Amino acid sequence: MIQLLFLVLFVEGAITFLLLIKIGPLRELVIKSLDQMKMGKGPATVKTIAGTMAVILFSNLMSIVKIQNKGAKLGTMSPMDQVLWRTHLLEASLMGVVLFLGFVIDRMHHYMRKLVNLRGNAGSSKEELEQLQKERTELKEKEDKASKEIKQLQEKLASMSERLKKAETESKEKEKKLEAAETHVTDLQKQSAELLLEYDRLLEDNQKLQSQILGKTKS
Repeated sequence: MIQLLFLVLFVEGAITFLLLIKIGPLRELVIKSLDQMKMGKGPATVKTIAGTMAVILFSNLMSIVKIQNKGAKLGTMSPMDQVLWRTHLLEASLMGVVLFLGFVIDRMHHYMRKLVNLRGNAGSSKEELEQLQKERTELKEKEDKASKEIKQLQEKLASMSERLKKAETESKEKEKKLEAAETHVTDLQKQSAELLLEYDRLLEDNQKLQSQILGKTKS
């Protein structure tokens, strides 16, 4: 029993040492082994063993107390009682240390698994952050490009607006010139009509004069 407890204690000490100090891939190997132990019926088996050891520890403690009480009554302990007392004390001490190391290993494995998960989440969060920064950079580039295009469109719009104003000014000037030309044409048409009337009157007067001259010539 004592040899078995020493063996278990040595194994637990080695596992604790490997969990505390990283030596190559041994820590990952120990963590994977503990993961497999906690799968399926592993936890129930470990709890059963721990419960059995706790019962044996309690029994050893009771035996130690009985031997001490017996020695107290007799005033001294016999050599056999001393051997039994030391044996029970050693077994109880070894079982207590084994149970304590088992609990420590369980908590260390639990927190290391959490740490691994947190590191994995931190890695994925870092990748997401890099992706977001990349998207932010792309959006900023697109925004700058859109801003330049808007500025160019505004410049083109301003240029077109100036051209439109210039065209409107030229159109107004041409309309004024056209109105002046129409007015001039109207004046010329009036003058032409008056000249035609004057020409007709002169023709009529000429004809009258010619008739008078011809009449005088005949007479």
